[in-house]
Amino acid sequence: MKKEDCFYLGKIVSKFSFKGEVLIKLDTDEPENYVKMESVFINYNKNLVPFFIEKSSLHKSDLLRVKFEDVDSEEDADDLMKSEIYLPLNLLPKLEGDKFYFHEVIGFKIVDAAFGEVGVIKYINDSTAQALFEIDRDGIEILIPMNDEFIDRVDRKTNTVFVSTPEGLIDLYL
Repeated sequence: MKKEDCFYLGKIVSKFSFKGEVLIKLDTDEPENYVKMESVFINYNKNLVPFFIEKSSLHKSDLLRVKFEDVDSEEDADDLMKSEIYLPLNLLPKLEGDKFYFHEVIGFKIVDAAFGEVGVIKYINDSTAQALFEIDRDGIEILIPMNDEFIDRVDRKTNTVFVSTPEGLIDLYL
């Protein structure tokens, strides 16, 4: 399995018991959707390795307590600390309407209500307080906040995101 065929689900953040259980911090709004998984891919030594789940349960709000097969001690669990967890893209629930996954809109055009066609989404930067569309306009990078108030609609048929940005925002980059 290749990383580009998967989506990031979370990260192993701590051990839970001396029997090899771990806690996974899930990167999702609906952690309950992931309690009954049979397996996950763990980014282990720069490879995605399948790990089978013996049992799992929600721990607090967004932590998943997991016992993997053949991870039976604290030492085994230590080996997995801070590892990223992935699932195949086909397991993502389908979103409809104006909701979208970040990876889904890469390559979509951005069209602003006042400005017109802005460019093509190259990347979603979610490392800032406000996630940003990183848009390429003929070699010029334009950043537009991914604010619900700015996003008018998403057209999956034409691969276009329609936005209404504040006056002058796009002109700042040109």
